[in-house]
Amino acid sequence: MSLLAIDGVTAGYESGIDVLTGLTLAAEPGAVTIIIGPNGAGKSTLLRTIYGFLRIRGGAMTFDGRDISADAPHQIKHLGISYIPQEFNVFPHLTVEENLKMGAWIFKRDKARVREKIDHAYEIFPALQKFRTAKANTLSGGQMRMLSIAKELMTSPKLVLVDEPSAGLAPKIAVEAYEYLMESKRRLDFAILLVDHNMEAALDLADHVYVLDMGRTRVHGPRSEFDIPRIRQIIQECLLGEGVPG
Repeated sequence: MSLLAIDGVTAGYESGIDVLTGLTLAAEPGAVTIIIGPNGAGKSTLLRTIYGFLRIRGGAMTFDGRDISADAPHQIKHLGISYIPQEFNVFPHLTVEENLKMGAWIFKRDKARVREKIDHAYEIFPALQKFRTAKANTLSGGQMRMLSIAKELMTSPKLVLVDEPSAGLAPKIAVEAYEYLMESKRRLDFAILLVDHNMEAALDLADHVYVLDMGRTRVHGPRSEFDIPRIRQIIQECLLGEGVPG
């Protein structure tokens, strides 16, 4: 059974205007599933829909065997899904450690557990411990991305939704962002659903690939079936309107 199953989902931001138009997708436990496609294909919208920010108007979503089609973000979080958006998902005027505590809000009354999770975050990201009393808005871009990741891992999720982890970062720092993410996965053993415009970097991480077009899955398969030339050809076909997505 897939960890996450998206079956014919339709969703959008305004009534009568659908961005996702019958999208079907699955993510397996412990795997890295990447989502690529042209601008406007519905990639980021899909992540927001899974996390409950957008209500679906058709189809169904299940996570770990449970229907989450009508669940709100706080319910999704409790079930074991975390979401790392493109922007730095931190509280700029709180310290690094205060941000980590905020990431553990679903069990904030369990002080011992919060402390344990913070210590574990420092084990994975030693640099954060060095800056634990610093305000988040004093960190570099790479450190902010590190904190964004660590904050969302405080609840030991089963699945992490990641939207453009290298967005706004210099190339060298972008490489580090992927390293932070994969080191976290290695230590905590969660699945990743990754939206990324950086095809080369994403393919290096992927177990499974989905290419979206016009709010639907155009093609998908194991990483072994895809290389950069094939993906570029598929995206070119999407932009030219060739073939039928499905």
